[in-house]
Amino acid sequence: MTPYWDKARHQDRRGFLAARANIARAVRAWFWDQGFTEAEPAALVPSPGAETHIDAFDADGRYLHTSPEFAMKKLLAASEENIFFLGKVWRRGETGPLHAEEFTMLEWYRAGAPYQAVMEDCVALARLAAREAGAETLRWKKNACDPFAAPERLRVADAFARAGAGDPAALDGDAFSAAIVGIEPDLGAPALTLLTEYPIAEAALARPCPHDARAAERFELYACGVELANGFGELTDADEQRARLIAAMDEKQKRYGVRWPLDEDFLVALAHMPPASGCALGFDRLVMLATGARHINDVLWTPNA
Repeated sequence: MTPYWDKARHQDRRGFLAARANIARAVRAWFWDQGFTEAEPAALVPSPGAETHIDAFDADGRYLHTSPEFAMKKLLAASEENIFFLGKVWRRGETGPLHAEEFTMLEWYRAGAPYQAVMEDCVALARLAAREAGAETLRWKKNACDPFAAPERLRVADAFARAGAGDPAALDGDAFSAAIVGIEPDLGAPALTLLTEYPIAEAALARPCPHDARAAERFELYACGVELANGFGELTDADEQRARLIAAMDEKQKRYGVRWPLDEDFLVALAHMPPASGCALGFDRLVMLATGARHINDVLWTPNA
């Protein structure tokens, strides 16, 4: 493999990287204009997250964070209101055209706002990226998405019904994941898709929907069949959150023989956190779709391959 610093290879990627820089600048400006403050939480943490199927890099008893979520919520408990993060996170073993073990995440929180507000943020950011890249459409492989068209809002239950996949709330985790993989290619074309109201079992950090206790205030943003963002109406019940984290670690132990420690400081802070909504967006993927890049390495300044 030709190294990334090879002049010819760099020249092939230079347009993608220039667009990436422009999009990053515009994203930061957008958040500042919205009244947000940029936060810079530590990358080394006592517990890397809550996800059963994500692996983390262990740095001698501390971990490189897989998301700044716990730290950002502690800042909300400290009285911050609107905060965002644009920086590196790490997930061991995630490699491929849309995955890198070290990647850039855009994550933000709005205190006191419904989760529909961060859905609207997602749509605005997708449009911003397209404009900065000079693109009328987002593209991945043969799929195209018009980010300026009205987005489709689709409940998970309706997406499963449309695909003949059954009742999502009745499926175990493996069956749910398998069904989502079959449904994803049809999402986000010809317009953005906001997939909403995930089963509560698939949303460990989200609060229940007020109209349906089986569903959670969780959504994902799709474009061109690619998941771009994952957002929540945030759970602030510390006891319920503890139970969900323990359940997730029990499952991780069962499947992978690995157990992460609970972030007890996070659970204490959660009781002081205001109602809020938040979202994490894969920044590299957004740049890829806005520029038409074929591989995540095209949009990383210093890729590993």
